[in-house]
Amino acid sequence: MDDTTRMPALFIGHGSPMNTLEQNRFTLAWRALGRALPRPRAILAISAHWYINGSAVTAMPTPRVIPDFYGFPQELFDFDYPAPGAPNVAEEIVEVVKPAFVGLDRDSWGLDHGTWSVLAHLFPQADIPVVQLSLHGGKDAAYHFDLGARLAPLRDRGILIVGSGNVVHNLRRVRWGSDDGFDWCERFDGGVKRIMESDSGALPGVTAHPDYALAVPTPEHFLPLLYLAGLCREAGQPARAFAEGSTLGSISMTGYVLGGPATQDAAANENGVATLPDPRAVPPEDTNL
Repeated sequence: MDDTTRMPALFIGHGSPMNTLEQNRFTLAWRALGRALPRPRAILAISAHWYINGSAVTAMPTPRVIPDFYGFPQELFDFDYPAPGAPNVAEEIVEVVKPAFVGLDRDSWGLDHGTWSVLAHLFPQADIPVVQLSLHGGKDAAYHFDLGARLAPLRDRGILIVGSGNVVHNLRRVRWGSDDGFDWCERFDGGVKRIMESDSGALPGVTAHPDYALAVPTPEHFLPLLYLAGLCREAGQPARAFAEGSTLGSISMTGYVLGGPATQDAAANENGVATLPDPRAVPPEDTNL
């Protein structure tokens, strides 16, 4: 099946949960991409915020919306994204990745903000079924890359795969009020871009980059990109960046798309910083950003 019928695959740098409610150059880029995408049969989201000791996929007909953060305005806690689930799609995922194991979660998780904060812009009507795949915290980069590659047949079944995290995510190094990145943040983000746009299959080796330890102090926000890299390997083509940039010094908001239509930068001059709680009251690392 060619790219005229195969669903694209995405990685979104999701940043602050406040991106759900705010308009900035990143959320405008997400909306522009959403308008250009074909309508999927279902969405498989891989969020940094379901990081557990196992691989599982949500399989409930009505997933709950989880406000998994602290210190933000009540308006964000009240936000709803009432997308239906898709137990049948969850069962397809379990089958397609074999002999790798993914369990069915019928009553535990739901949709966390890594998923609904970006889908609120990509598909604001919340009328497309969504399932979410956990990140196995006990596995290395090669495992996640391989599991991403195993998901490739889903693209030919009308399923849009969306990874959600951040290429660079170091909350302890946040520079309050900044709309760009530290030098090490920009270097690492640029190095990852060169790999993703040329030889995505080499991404697991980026752990040797000299800025990796600062850029990825914990793995959960970087791991969703490995799923897209695995899909790129299976497709035999690289991804391309559809949104670029960093914010707060130590968070990259760069996003990638594999296949699908080209989009234009949707308002490059818009403010790129989503708000966070007052750091004097809630330190950024305590917000579950």
